Amino acid sequence: MIKTDELRGIIAKNGLSQTDVAKMIGITPKTFYEKMKIGIFGSDEIQIMIDNLNIADPMSIFFAQK
Repeated sequence: MIKTDELRGIIAKNGLSQTDVAKMIGITPKTFYEKMKIGIFGSDEIQIMIDNLNIADPMSIFFAQK
């Protein structure tokens, strides 16, 4: 389960919008919002976000326990 609130904070801290991140990982903004809603991204998408958003502790965000 992804901690979407923390991910939104990291996106904002990087001065980006969710639309910017959607383009970065190669999906439409609508698809990005849907993935945020259900809390599931593909491994390639996660890796791109980790690299481009400088996420220091990806395990706590992308692989969080309920």
